[in-house]
Amino acid sequence: MAHAPDDTSPRYTAEELELLGRTADALSAYMGKPVLAEVMDPEETGSEWVLFAVPLGTDDKDDDITVVQVGGAGARLLGNKGGLDIGAGDVYDCEYLWAIQLSTQEGLRFIKVDRNGDDVAWTDDLNEILPFDLIDEALSDSDDDEDEDDEDDDDVDPHAPHKG
Repeated sequence: MAHAPDDTSPRYTAEELELLGRTADALSAYMGKPVLAEVMDPEETGSEWVLFAVPLGTDDKDDDITVVQVGGAGARLLGNKGGLDIGAGDVYDCEYLWAIQLSTQEGLRFIKVDRNGDDVAWTDDLNEILPFDLIDEALSDSDDDEDEDDEDDDDVDPHAPHKG
């Protein structure tokens, strides 16, 4: 049964959409192929959800994968689109990887849905169900550690002859 979205339907925040886009980019880099993330309207479920999928080549289709279409007129794609130059209205047959649906249940914001359509994880913290830890603070902390390491390396030249 289709649900008509209304003003109270759960919607992603700009920060959540940014994080989901960065997740698609990280998956593209990790897998070595484009991963597309599309925000799906809440027509069927009553809330927004984001689908993650890999575009298929002409020879990639087999019976063991779930094929979905990504793109089309008005599509809301996130991230850098795996390096693909996607034109307005372009539609891709893709292998469905997983999706994250916003929940209408109190105290539960995100539900991860696997390739079989099963709910496999649910949480109020989006980072808990993403495959990569993409928190900006972790990146800035590691940059600080590298700077400190560089400063320490200035004190000792590993190629200098040992004086004993």
